[in-house]
Amino acid sequence: MDNTTLTGQTWVAFGPTGAIGSVHRTDGGYTFKLLDDAEFRGSFDTLEAAKGALRAAKPGVEVLEFREH
Repeated sequence: MDNTTLTGQTWVAFGPTGAIGSVHRTDGGYTFKLLDDAEFRGSFDTLEAAKGALRAAKPGVEVLEFREH
């Protein structure tokens, strides 16, 4: 995620065992990060695409709830 600025808008992803990651709005779209990641993962044009990518990064977690913070 080079040369990308976070805008301060964040959605925390909660699974059955608690928080597992977050989606962040950037100056060029959205990105996400799992709790155990050192860096953000990718750049996405829409919030739904970033949420989908986070879901795909956590196979086996059937239900995720996103809460804006």
